[in-house]
Amino acid sequence: MKDIIELAEETQNRAWEVIRDAKIIDAWTSIGATVNLVGSLKTGLLINHLDIDFHVYTSPFILADSFKAMSMIADNHRVKRIKYANLLDTEECLEWHAWYEAPEGALWQIDMIHILSESPFGGKVERVTERISEVLTEETRKAILSIKNAVPDGLKVKAIEVYMAVIRDGIRTYADFVEWKQSRHDTGIIEWEP
Repeated sequence: MKDIIELAEETQNRAWEVIRDAKIIDAWTSIGATVNLVGSLKTGLLINHLDIDFHVYTSPFILADSFKAMSMIADNHRVKRIKYANLLDTEECLEWHAWYEAPEGALWQIDMIHILSESPFGGKVERVTERISEVLTEETRKAILSIKNAVPDGLKVKAIEVYMAVIRDGIRTYADFVEWKQSRHDTGIIEWEP
């Protein structure tokens, strides 16, 4: 049986194949965007939830350019669906979600958040992602991957909750994580960073 690190590395290699084939970075840089990988793939903590996260910045911010980049991504026959939300009035961003069907049938979700450069949200997730990477040890990496891998299919768990439980609160098993989560009352965005 493969160990948890090897399983995670295989998933992460497949994620990079998806990014290359869908030309995610190429599409956004073609409109002059800065493209930042964030989240589980960036930290090396992607294992079973097939989700890839990017934050994208352009200056100036031109709505039509965002659609242009996404139309390039949509041109790939493996991109089966795209969802869009205009949150410029509230969160100063456009949310793009694309679903990519890999050759073996796995469905990957690619989240691309196009953020106004002057937004107070700009750079925040990048900073948290960087801090998580800096404080990870071999023990915490294995604990996080084990907990994430144990989450039952269909159950939605925020990765930041797992990171906080393991890094801040010393949780090491899925059973302890479930108990930890039940004792908390967070329902919105979690502002924690290590």
